Amino acid sequence: MKRYCLALLSALLTSACAQAPNVDRSGDANDIARHQPEGVSGMTVQPGWRGEKFAVGAANPLASSAGLEILRAGGSAIDAAIAVQMVLTLVEPQSSGIGGGAFLLYYDGHNVLAFDGRETAPATVSETLFIKADGQPMTFAEAVFGGRAVGVPGALRMLEMAHAAYGKLPWSQLFAPAITLAEKGFPVSPRLFKLLKADPHLRKDPRASAYFYERNGEPHAIGTLLRNTDLAYVLRRIAAEGSRALYEGEIAQAVVDQVRKHPSNPGHLSMADMSAYRAKRRDPLCTIYAPETKRENHSYRICGFPPPSSGAIVIAQILGILDHSEARRLDFEDPLWMHYYTEASRLAFADRAKYIADPDFVVAPEGRWSSLIAPSYLAERVRLIGPRSMKAAVPGSPSPQHVNYSSMPEQVEYGTSHISVVDASGNALAMTSSIEDAFGARLMVRGFLLNNELTDFSFTPADSSGTPVANRVEPGKRPRSSMSPTLVFDNDNGEFVLSGGSPGGAMIIHYTAKLLYATLNWGLTPQQAIDLPNFGSLNGPTLLEAKRFPLAFTQALQSRGHEVKELDLNSGLQAIQKSQGSYVGGADPRREGRVMGE
Repeated sequence: MKRYCLALLSALLTSACAQAPNVDRSGDANDIARHQPEGVSGMTVQPGWRGEKFAVGAANPLASSAGLEILRAGGSAIDAAIAVQMVLTLVEPQSSGIGGGAFLLYYDGHNVLAFDGRETAPATVSETLFIKADGQPMTFAEAVFGGRAVGVPGALRMLEMAHAAYGKLPWSQLFAPAITLAEKGFPVSPRLFKLLKADPHLRKDPRASAYFYERNGEPHAIGTLLRNTDLAYVLRRIAAEGSRALYEGEIAQAVVDQVRKHPSNPGHLSMADMSAYRAKRRDPLCTIYAPETKRENHSYRICGFPPPSSGAIVIAQILGILDHSEARRLDFEDPLWMHYYTEASRLAFADRAKYIADPDFVVAPEGRWSSLIAPSYLAERVRLIGPRSMKAAVPGSPSPQHVNYSSMPEQVEYGTSHISVVDASGNALAMTSSIEDAFGARLMVRGFLLNNELTDFSFTPADSSGTPVANRVEPGKRPRSSMSPTLVFDNDNGEFVLSGGSPGGAMIIHYTAKLLYATLNWGLTPQQAIDLPNFGSLNGPTLLEAKRFPLAFTQALQSRGHEVKELDLNSGLQAIQKSQGSYVGGADPRREGRVMGE
């Protein structure tokens, strides 16, 4: 298997495969938007990385370098992640930042902890936030641009909470790399340039237009030094005063004014919402996984983020269903493996649509999320997989007690960035952060962009019979997410094995599952696993990364009844694996990320 994958990667990274004549390479405009959180900026072959002491992987080399600086200074993985996130706010503004939220998993050498910095809905919203006067739900474009979809940002409060418990270096020191870059300038990257050029809405915000674009409306050229003195001021304030500099006073007022005074699509965010925000510590969702491989049998403990993230549950369902099927003995080049994988995905995404939402507002089946990943339930689900595609699955019933929720209609999801860190003490971190859509709500305040995370709620609060959707809008609620920061451990000795995750909207789940399956089942390195073609299903068509699968492969899926659509599935995986006493890293060739360390 490993030999095959290496040959496949070599071929596919340098040339396109022949295409099946009946494969839908483009889909309609809605399909393209639905499955591509950010635009494509090309493929750059990544060599992978190996080191002995510590490592950091992030979506931009300048951010990785900032994390490396902190690790060299004796900082913890938490310290490094804070420095990385502040630089990403500056250099990767389309994906994440202090105007958004994040989920963070941390291993302190003994325990895994989950820090929830997900945005919350303002106190004055109602479940009809995205319903128009005619009773119909808004389109994504009608909802996202402006203040309506802006949630209370949570990333900074969460990072402050994590630092108070596990930081080693002074809080203020962690902001120095981002402040220096903001004041001296950073070069506009090819990816940022392409996304700025393609986005038709960011120019409409006067502050964003003045910062990102020339007077003629074109983005600043690749390599242009871009200075952000407004953000440098905000970061200096936060470094000196803590998170209250963002959540109280003049900066918070500027955020609120930008949201509430938007001329065409104002929102509900208030000063009271800002000051009241609290990050949360949750129990991670950990499962035992014992893949059947051609190597020595081994079991792992895979830890992910619990609801309001759906990632860990859906990934555990997919892996568990595959483990109950013939797929566990198949290789990647076998289309039958892909048949099983996408069928398992349909089943898992059907459950996701019905059950998963903010646990402070909804009740899990049987009162516990583990009911959705119980072996007996997954064995029952796998029996629904036949030789032909089911096209679309229906939710299962893990509990004999009726759960009175309606399935959430399929809806656009976007955004995000991922960070993985292992420090010199062996403590490990996986953090995925987001402002949702590329460039968020297209509102710039004091040098940073605001999120549009409320569009991760269901636009439709109930079905035609009035049965509510679990993930409907409610005051103070955290929208369901697909972010899937993941830590893996050896189940026999408890040692750290892997940190990983990805951006990519709902496809985050598949990108992360691919990383886990390929490393744990097939023995690939993180870079080899990341380089594999992307794939998945959101309980609809079978989605394959464009130009990455051979003719015979797609035809074999079609012969089993799959509707195959090829898209530019633009993942951004970062991963660090401990292997034979050293660290092996991988970064996604589809974006600009790098793994650095010593």
